[in-house]
Amino acid sequence: MAEQRDYYDILELGRDASDAEIKKAYRRLARELHPDANPGDPAAEERFREAAIAYEVLSDPEKRARYDRFGHDGIDASSLGDVFGGGLGDLFDAFFGGGGGPFGGGGGGGRVNNRGEDLETTLQIELDEAVFGGHHDVTIRTAVACDTCEATGAAPGTTSESCDECGGAGQVRRVRQSILGQMVSATVCPRCQGLGQIIVDPCANCGGDGREVVEETYTVEVPAGVDNGSTLRLTNRGAVGPRGGAVGDLYVHVRVRPHPRFERHGDDLVHELHVGFAQASLGAALDFETLDGDETLVIPPGTQTGRVLRLRGRGVPQLRGRGRGDVLVQVVVDVPTDLSEEQADLLRQYADLRAEAVAPPDEGFLSKIKSAFR
Repeated sequence: MAEQRDYYDILELGRDASDAEIKKAYRRLARELHPDANPGDPAAEERFREAAIAYEVLSDPEKRARYDRFGHDGIDASSLGDVFGGGLGDLFDAFFGGGGGPFGGGGGGGRVNNRGEDLETTLQIELDEAVFGGHHDVTIRTAVACDTCEATGAAPGTTSESCDECGGAGQVRRVRQSILGQMVSATVCPRCQGLGQIIVDPCANCGGDGREVVEETYTVEVPAGVDNGSTLRLTNRGAVGPRGGAVGDLYVHVRVRPHPRFERHGDDLVHELHVGFAQASLGAALDFETLDGDETLVIPPGTQTGRVLRLRGRGVPQLRGRGRGDVLVQVVVDVPTDLSEEQADLLRQYADLRAEAVAPPDEGFLSKIKSAFR
């Protein structure tokens, strides 16, 4: 079995390439390698197939995240389309307008694209789900194929007819004279709206559209490391197109709820920890709760406010890489404000040992200080 090439190498990109760079690279290679531009060249045909598969994986956030983490083992080969049949075969047409792209030979290129609409929804998740990943169900209103007419748009027992205005081509050609001679223009047929077919007896359920609106529930795979504001694309989970048209995509916008203990800074999780004066001075070993469970956090003796303690590998996984960020604990040393007389006496003894001047235990002096802050 031949070794599979790296998808980034196929598109001649680095692993940090943006979505725009991936799209641009694929457009360039598709123009260069398309079979219409290289007739009878099996090597170009194979490279075109590789580029199309690489683009399908790297342009999909979910597939790209799995590929970045697990390589080819993370991609289900059966889910990838056939470049010259369906699925991936539409990639080139989507970029370059169909009908054989810039190389001609398409036939019927005047028909409208009756692909279904792309849909959007928002998914609210918790921080631990963003860190570890998971699965969520989302319910949306979408268009599905009409069962009554089997997506044809025609009433049961009837069929559509070829449009007599455009002859089933979906476009109308008009010839006009100009100073340069005859000019031919093609426009979408106004009668059939570019579909090439006329419904004489529309389906009573869908009104001739070939689809109906329902509520559908889909399971969204949330990749570990996803961030607030990320968008996940579920291919072929949008609305079905009119009269059996292609299915659009579903875009899921992720929103991560605020966490009571942690703030996310990139791949790190930050927590502000308040410790007592004695703990900061003498040091301590504290139980500290992370998203992975309890850890022992060591407070070194003499810790000052603002010191950052790091728990490595307890942060957020890198979405398109390996490893995890850290938990950063920012220490705040609390000064006691409610000392008892015994505690105050002990602190004065401590101050005497360190030759530090402190306020005497005089009620009048203390009252003057309090009045100054009223």
